[in-house]
Amino acid sequence: MLQQENTGLIIIDVQGKLARIVQNSEKLAENLEKLIKGCQILSIPIVWAEQNPKGLGRTIPELEKLLLHQKPIEKYTFNAYENDVFKQAIMDSGRKQWLICGIEAHICVYQTAIGLLSNNFEVEIVIDCVSSRETKSIETAIQKLQQKGASVTNIEMCLYELVKDSRRDIFKEILTLIK
Repeated sequence: MLQQENTGLIIIDVQGKLARIVQNSEKLAENLEKLIKGCQILSIPIVWAEQNPKGLGRTIPELEKLLLHQKPIEKYTFNAYENDVFKQAIMDSGRKQWLICGIEAHICVYQTAIGLLSNNFEVEIVIDCVSSRETKSIETAIQKLQQKGASVTNIEMCLYELVKDSRRDIFKEILTLIK
C-alpha cells in the first residue's frame, strides 16, 4: 500500500510537440493535471524531469503552471536516475515509493522505473498518466515493467490509497479533482 509519508511523484518529459502527438494526448494532459494537483494537496514531493529541453522543448504550459515553485531537472540520459541531480532529489526526499508518470512509456518512463527498481525503490506506474506515440509501445513497457517488479495504478486508485480515510479534511479536495 502507498503511504503518504513515504511516497513521491516523478514526472517524466511531458514536453513540446511530443506531448501533443502521443496517444490520447489531451486526456493525458488532463489526467496529469489531476495527479499533480492531488499530490500537491497531499504534500507529496514532486520530482520533475525534462529530456534535452533545448531540443524537445519545455514542459507543456498546463503542467508547468502547476509547478511554478520548482524547476525541472534537465537530463540527457533516458534513465533519469543516472542523472546526479535527479538522483540527489530522490535521495533527499527520503521517500521509497514512487509514482511515475509521463512520456514516452517505453523509453524514459521505462528506463527511469528500471533505474529506481534496481536501487530498491518501489515503483507504481500511473497507467492513465503515461503515453507513447504508439499504443503497442505503452502496452509493451507496462508488461515489461510489471515483469520486473513495478506495480500499476491509476489516478483515482493511488490518490484514494494515499488519502486512506474519507473523514480526512483533504478528502473533499481530492474528491473534487476526481469527479
